[in-house]
Amino acid sequence: MAQAIVYSSFGGPEVLTLVDIPHPAPGAGEVAVRMEAVGVNPIDHKLRSGLRPSAPIDAPRRVGADGAGVITAVGPDVDGFRDGDLVVVFGATGAYATDIAVPVRSVQPRPASVTAAEGAALGIPVATAYQALRSLGVRAGDTLLLHAGSGAVGQAAIQLATLWGARVIATASPERFDRVRELGAEPIAYGAGLTDRVRATAPEGISVALDAAGTDEAIQTSLALAPAARIATLVRGRDAAGFGIRAFGGGAPDPFTPQQLGWRAEAIPVALSLLAAGAFSVELGSSFALSDAAAAHRAVEQGAAGKVILLP
Repeated sequence: MAQAIVYSSFGGPEVLTLVDIPHPAPGAGEVAVRMEAVGVNPIDHKLRSGLRPSAPIDAPRRVGADGAGVITAVGPDVDGFRDGDLVVVFGATGAYATDIAVPVRSVQPRPASVTAAEGAALGIPVATAYQALRSLGVRAGDTLLLHAGSGAVGQAAIQLATLWGARVIATASPERFDRVRELGAEPIAYGAGLTDRVRATAPEGISVALDAAGTDEAIQTSLALAPAARIATLVRGRDAAGFGIRAFGGGAPDPFTPQQLGWRAEAIPVALSLLAAGAFSVELGSSFALSDAAAAHRAVEQGAAGKVILLP
């Protein structure tokens, strides 16, 4: 038997339970993957707690979208993969598991130089950052104001934007300034006077802003300094229209466009290539056994630094 984490009611981390499941057999267009590492994302605990609305629970619900592992079986109509291939898994359902069957569109080959933990850290954060920056048209010559620059999405956004030639000013807590600088951004502290501090740092102006923090301070500072058409939030999706800005996720009422979905898928092979070339990095945080998924959720909810990883 394989094992997976499920929950049968909304609530705190304690509702997460490790259960036995049938060993997954891949169907047409699918591969089976033995998971070596699983990424824990904020959306996981938001869905589990009911903070992010989802359908009523009528059966034990699986958790997780991102991971990395080794292909153990290949279903019919699958080309280009075989048993033993190292892969990254993204956009999956129920990735908190020892084994999972996923559509082949949800896997990418993983270079041997990229560890399973690094691969598991990509998924949602990199796809979100890449798509948001592409949607906002970030390019050389831009000055990007990025809120929450030290989080997983923020770190990916800094690296991609600077790679494309943009200047990045990123808000963070002072204890995280060194990491933000290491990635190529100019850190600036949250708190009272933020707008004035950003204006003093970039007197020539801010051309584009991306909010990964979700605070009123982040939204109002962005509106004061950047054109509304080039401001987006990843967190306040339900409020974005009222502010006159764009939203990519975060409870936004509009689904992603086909172009945006294409960018989100494109992000994973791009990041893997950059990782393999030493031109991209992920900050790994604490790791937990699959059976300790509740502790992993508590760590993420408490703002743990670095990407929290489960090890099946």
